[in-house]
Amino acid sequence: MSHVESLLSSNQKDVLMEEIIANYHANTKDAEVVLVEGLVPTRKHQFAQSLNYEIAKTLNAEIVFVMSQGTDTPEQLNERIELTRSSFGGAKNTNITGVIINKLNAPVDEQGRTRPDLSEIFDDSSKAQVIKIDPAKLQESSPLPVLGAVPWSFDLIATRAIDMARHLNATIINEGDIKTRRVKSVTFCARSIPHMLEHFRAGSLLVTSADRPDVLVAACLAAMNGVEIGALLLTGGYEMDARISKLCERAFATGLPVFMVNTNTWQTSLSLQSFNLEVPVDDHERIEKVQEYVANYVNAEWIESLTATSERSRRLSPPAFRYQLTELARKAGKRVVLPEGDEPRTVKAAAICAERGIATCVLLGNPDEINRVAASQGVELGAGIEIVDPEVVRESYVARLVELRKSKGMTEPVAREQLEDNVVLGTLMLEQDEVDGLVSGAVHTTANTIRPPLQLIKTAPGSSLVSSVFFMLLPEQVYVYGDCAINPDPTAEQLAEIAIQSADSAIAFGIEPRVAMLSYSTGTSGAGSDVEKVREATRLAQEKRPDLMIDGPLQYDAAVMADVAKSKAPNSPVAGRATVFIFPDLNTGNTTYKAVQRSADLISIGPMLQGMRKPVNDLSRGALVDDISSTPSP
Repeated sequence: MSHVESLLSSNQKDVLMEEIIANYHANTKDAEVVLVEGLVPTRKHQFAQSLNYEIAKTLNAEIVFVMSQGTDTPEQLNERIELTRSSFGGAKNTNITGVIINKLNAPVDEQGRTRPDLSEIFDDSSKAQVIKIDPAKLQESSPLPVLGAVPWSFDLIATRAIDMARHLNATIINEGDIKTRRVKSVTFCARSIPHMLEHFRAGSLLVTSADRPDVLVAACLAAMNGVEIGALLLTGGYEMDARISKLCERAFATGLPVFMVNTNTWQTSLSLQSFNLEVPVDDHERIEKVQEYVANYVNAEWIESLTATSERSRRLSPPAFRYQLTELARKAGKRVVLPEGDEPRTVKAAAICAERGIATCVLLGNPDEINRVAASQGVELGAGIEIVDPEVVRESYVARLVELRKSKGMTEPVAREQLEDNVVLGTLMLEQDEVDGLVSGAVHTTANTIRPPLQLIKTAPGSSLVSSVFFMLLPEQVYVYGDCAINPDPTAEQLAEIAIQSADSAIAFGIEPRVAMLSYSTGTSGAGSDVEKVREATRLAQEKRPDLMIDGPLQYDAAVMADVAKSKAPNSPVAGRATVFIFPDLNTGNTTYKAVQRSADLISIGPMLQGMRKPVNDLSRGALVDDISSTPSP
């Protein structure tokens, strides 16, 4: 947990979530069902509940609450279920499946702690109470489906004598059946023998001072008469008298476990109070017994449904998306040129990319200036980063630029002048296959970034236009926004192609595309040229790609909110669960993307250009380091 606490305290929750995703994929490749046990909130780890929620969102996991009854009445238990649900997104979180009530009708003290017979070590054990709840009535009144109601069973907490010895760090005097004998109660032998005999029973842990030979001998006599005492614990650290040990040999031979601690009886009682009744991982007998018992009280239909095909919409969480991007980039091993090589955010982002193995970053700029910028930010430019001085290599690209643009009257002097622009130089490096992609825009405008690629790289075969998408990393899932950077006022035909390009981009990055063609009205409720353009674009896109789920016109709220979708577009396959959003024009798209990004304080990756023959990514001039460091991945 120290690593988790370190990441959380240094505001690196995203890194933690990506590590969790990585561990998840590494350990569950062949699993049919994956069970993730949440953390239990404690005084030291009060963040556990919120962390559980973040993990559930990251894994897009079904959520099942497991809670014990404690001292709650049915009404109080229902309130606690509702309160717990509210901390996991409330009723709108459709991933919350139900609740399992454990330790139903258990004996508890006034603080709600379970008080089995082991609690005889406490002075107030007689105060244990049982609040009876009928499981059938609980099912009827619960705010969530009750997937299981597991009654209290004392036999399930019977721990092994060896577990007690380990907890106390005891010295074993006679091993006997220490690995198999079960402790069901704890008795402190402070009274005379006649008043203690009733406690010399099977499964009892007898605790006595090592200088009480009468108790030791009495326990041995009970063992020799067939009483399977759980164990004998000697306190005080006194050495057992050899003569007493000799007398007890026959009792020891029956399997009676005996162990000793150096602490006195009072100190030992305090240690026993902190004994954890959870099942040790190596106690296979108890594990099997618990499994069989619990299985009898958990909904069998729900268990069977876990292996069935889920009807839930597949959602890719931001950490899962970043992990996927990073893994794809690592496997691809690409080189990406960054024309703004001496820009501070770019330098820092390149170092992050190199450190995480996302890509080899080629920084264009004066080496001395780049190193100065890096040093001023405490950034080390090591393996995975290359620095190319434009002054040294520029001349070697003049002839190629003249050749590519000779139909436009390009001359060598003009080519040399244009190559003073590092974006042009970087684009030629990409055109020559010296790098695999280009990322620019932290300083340059979108026009300055995409003009050279459009002139020199050209569009991909089958593409009639270049468009762009942003990957919007919202708290619970990733949305695709297009086009928010390139086309000011696309026609219906262009809008249809943008929708198809964006859907294909979503598929390429593991996002299930449900495409919403956005407008200021939903369905047939509105009229006007703007709405008609979206309606026509929707029809064209559906005709061209019937394999894609595309619908429109839809208002944004109808596209994302299930309750709004029910009233505004009840028959839409997209409304309420859209993942790809196509804006009708650049003004709407760019304004919305920036409003969502800044007001929600989220990371957006992009714009990623679509329809280009080779990868070119533009950046917003307001891009943050996280935005830039994520961009080389696509």
